[in-house]
Amino acid sequence: MRCCLIAGMLTASFAVCLPGAAAAADPDLSAAGSTAIADVDQRSDELKAVNHAIWEFAEVGLEEHQSSRLLVSKLRENGFEVTSGVSDMPTAFVASYGSGKPVIGILAEYDALPGMSQKVDPERSPVTEGAPGHACGHSGLGTGALGAALAVKAAMDRHEIKGTIRLYGTPAEETVIGKIYMLLDGQFDDLDICLHWHPATKTGPWAGSSKAVVSAKFTFNGVSAHAAGNPEKGRSALDAVELMNLGVNFMREHVKEDARIHYVITEGGGAPNVVPATATVWYFVRADKHEDVEYYFEWVNDIAKGAAQMTRTKLKVQIDTDCHELIVNDPLSELLHQNLVKVGMPTFDESELAFARRIQQPLIEEFGAEFPEAISTAILPLQESRTASKGSTDVGDISWYVPTGGIRTTCMAAESPGHSWQNVACIGSSIGEKGTIYAAKVLAISALDLFQKPDLIKAARAEWTEQMKGRKYTSLIPKGQKPPVRIR
Repeated sequence: MRCCLIAGMLTASFAVCLPGAAAAADPDLSAAGSTAIADVDQRSDELKAVNHAIWEFAEVGLEEHQSSRLLVSKLRENGFEVTSGVSDMPTAFVASYGSGKPVIGILAEYDALPGMSQKVDPERSPVTEGAPGHACGHSGLGTGALGAALAVKAAMDRHEIKGTIRLYGTPAEETVIGKIYMLLDGQFDDLDICLHWHPATKTGPWAGSSKAVVSAKFTFNGVSAHAAGNPEKGRSALDAVELMNLGVNFMREHVKEDARIHYVITEGGGAPNVVPATATVWYFVRADKHEDVEYYFEWVNDIAKGAAQMTRTKLKVQIDTDCHELIVNDPLSELLHQNLVKVGMPTFDESELAFARRIQQPLIEEFGAEFPEAISTAILPLQESRTASKGSTDVGDISWYVPTGGIRTTCMAAESPGHSWQNVACIGSSIGEKGTIYAAKVLAISALDLFQKPDLIKAARAEWTEQMKGRKYTSLIPKGQKPPVRIR
């Protein structure tokens, strides 16, 4: 009975703010920082409503029309100049306030994942079976970025701070598309510093790198025929896909341990008695370094060509995107860590802790996992935050062009796996709301520190220049190629 009540209370948290205010802020906050935090607190109900709305929209990448429109409308209402549909992506936007240098950017994401629909419930319970859901927490991510940008604007007005704050609406992060095509289109060319954040199971600066990845679709075209009556007159595109996959799986034995290669067959024929004339397989090829991705991708291409020759089919390769590893910036990581501590972690009440424990139970039963805590409430030391991610993010490409720093804040149950229904439930609950509000405050005061202390920007730029020695940005995306209209 108590568990059902807890689930109901957390579902209701969309409309009613549960107790659990943040810990007392550091008294060393600047006047501008205090203004920004007060602004976030004042509009916390509005931000929770934005998170709730985007969570309900649950739109996949490049189709986030309602989510994008909502964020744009909030920005325009608050005096930002917004350009929508930038870089040939209808759901991408750039919002600016202020003028001149420095230009500080904050990144917003708002795409959901297919098939991850889930209620704010501690047991698997889709809102709509098979529909998308925010299993990576991007409803909160976009909301927190919005809250930060609006708070910075409020402080700039009150304290007469010069410069430009810019919020970038970047679609399709889950398939690492939006920021890359915006970057190739020059949208980040005049940026001095870029800040970002992500909902997570822990709190700390994003001080570790990520994997580079190329996303490509391999389509084979053959000849259809009756699979029993005259198979000798057919050329199976599905055979080519299967042979390619077999070759890549043998390739795995001879790649570095950091490499990750995975695929799905998106088209494989319509009926067993028809030789498939067309078949497509979609690949992600990842590694810690972009140069390794280039090498592996060339190898995968050779395997695909071999599969085409073996089956006498024709091969077409479509590179959707090419993403680089993240270049970490220590001065920005240090600043963000200091501000995580200054603002102070939110507290979580007994109902939220109980909800998280219920969320963890299926993982205990299925995998024998152990969870020492329900929700992580510590701020990781900077050194512990340097662990590299096994995933990829198109934030990486921006970091090759401009000093970039980020944070993670606790929005999910402790040790919850990425891209899980558990994360959908948490980001839609008061747990996710608190982490989102916290992130908005930390990003806001960090941006204001950069505006008011030019030496911070100078140090970040010097570190970035040193890091980029010997690195040259290259892209496997054909020059001039437009972004995909749809991902799937």
